[in-house]
Amino acid sequence: MAPGSAEAELLGRAFLTRVVEPGDEVAGRWVREYGVSEVVRRLRRGGRGLPGVSGKRWAGLRARADRAEPGRDLAAARDAGVRFVVPGDTEWPRQLDDLGDARPLGLWVRGRPSLRMWALRSVALVGARACTEYGAHMAAGLAAGLAERGWVVVSGGAYGVDGAAHRGALGAGGATAAVLACGVDRPYPPGHTGLITRIAEQGLVVGELPPGDHPTPSRFVLRNRVIAALTRGTVVVEAALRSGSLVTARAAQRLGRHTMGVPGPATSGLSAGVHELLRGDAVLVTDAAEIVELVGDMGELAPDRRGPVLPTDLLDPRTRQVLAGLPARGAASADDVARRAQTTPDDAVARLYELRALGYVERHGDGWKLTRQPLIPDRQGRRGC
Repeated sequence: MAPGSAEAELLGRAFLTRVVEPGDEVAGRWVREYGVSEVVRRLRRGGRGLPGVSGKRWAGLRARADRAEPGRDLAAARDAGVRFVVPGDTEWPRQLDDLGDARPLGLWVRGRPSLRMWALRSVALVGARACTEYGAHMAAGLAAGLAERGWVVVSGGAYGVDGAAHRGALGAGGATAAVLACGVDRPYPPGHTGLITRIAEQGLVVGELPPGDHPTPSRFVLRNRVIAALTRGTVVVEAALRSGSLVTARAAQRLGRHTMGVPGPATSGLSAGVHELLRGDAVLVTDAAEIVELVGDMGELAPDRRGPVLPTDLLDPRTRQVLAGLPARGAASADDVARRAQTTPDDAVARLYELRALGYVERHGDGWKLTRQPLIPDRQGRRGC
């Protein structure tokens, strides 16, 4: 097998996912400077180590390398319906290259859709594991709204906000992808086995770690950079001040992605982290339309937010001014109304008769007064209370 062949590159990168931890920038620099084949050769044969690590760490990497079997990992992946996507493949999402030396060595992907195509129109929805009912409701509603608009919802497959986001997208018949901190053939958390299996059947399950590998606290944190880089923006639904979802949001900010937050009660500790983001560069969002306005194409604008239209809103502005010139109690002469409305008495009288026809005012002797229950014309011109 030629050292520079595509198969050697695939085997080499699969080997490295078993040896080095996700997001290891030192190993990423080795790959960039020496190439995959040379890094693999040095790790397999020992001898002179690579720069940037201590002798103790190099020995640890060598011990891992002795146990790595990339051919076996790739075979196990194929048996589980998993493919290994590496930089340079047509399915590789190029936005992951923004991570520089922390870019994944490759991604293990479970599911039929193209990761690259899905990532082009995707949004991350993340938040607290121990979320409130409000947080779960908002996550599911936002995910469903995004899915209905043709956006892929990306999250981490965890309990709380992540799970609600995945379920919201699936419930709307839309697309969702879970980025795991373990082997994609080993659903985690165990309580989400059914959900992650369903995601794999209808969407995508993605991870940096080879088949069978287990999650660790540090791997959860490092996984978040992939969620941030893969998507066009990150929405944080609920997050305490030390929440891991804030790591995703800050990674998104460093990468120049949109960062959004859903506000919660000012008294809620689970929203304190979101509110801190909103005090910075994050944008407040409350529904899917507002998210799409930020991450979507030009012209995908959220509707203007307005209160209900009142019957008086339909009046001519000068007629409304005359109506406002009437006292709240008692009657007033046409001259008094004209003076308050800053118009002529003749104009005031004409508009008062118009308002009487609409049921807003009535004659009271020589004066005019507001009716207690103005009659509101309907669309057919009939009047009713």
